[in-house]
Amino acid sequence: MDEKEIWEAMMSGEVYDASHPALIRRLEATREKLWEFNNLRPSQIEEQKKILRELLGGHGEWFQFNQPFRCDYGCNIFIGEGFFANFNLTILDEAEVRFGDNVFIGPNVSIYTACHPLDAETRNRAVEWAEPVTVGHSVWIGGSVTICPGVTIGDNVVIGAGSVVTKDIPSNTLAVGNPARVIRHL
Repeated sequence: MDEKEIWEAMMSGEVYDASHPALIRRLEATREKLWEFNNLRPSQIEEQKKILRELLGGHGEWFQFNQPFRCDYGCNIFIGEGFFANFNLTILDEAEVRFGDNVFIGPNVSIYTACHPLDAETRNRAVEWAEPVTVGHSVWIGGSVTICPGVTIGDNVVIGAGSVVTKDIPSNTLAVGNPARVIRHL
């Protein structure tokens, strides 16, 4: 597969070779940009935003990422207006990750789109696929939350600290636990 074909396979949710040289080059380029971002002084807000505007797939006018921030490609991350991410946000964006407006993310949150085979022999060949993650408007994701591939979180949702979100969460709810489950309507 050439670079375009491997990228299209990854983005369409097909099984693909995660060790393909074209993907490795893109990962390395993103890591270079993230190194620059994460090593800027905290007071260098405009320089930080310039790097993020180049890195992200789309963004609102106002957003803030506290350093450090890590992702795989960046171009598959789309944030709405009024986005705030606290320290140590990690997004593995092999598929699209979309956030609505007014999303607040606590520290040490991880969002994954990459999926791996359960069979060790297949997994050891760097075979994977990806499933997108969608987060609605006015969502608060507490500290140390993990969001797994393929999850959709509705609007006006609170995800409690330390939760592991493995299934969709409907709008106007509070979800907590491992696995996260709705415990209250808001």
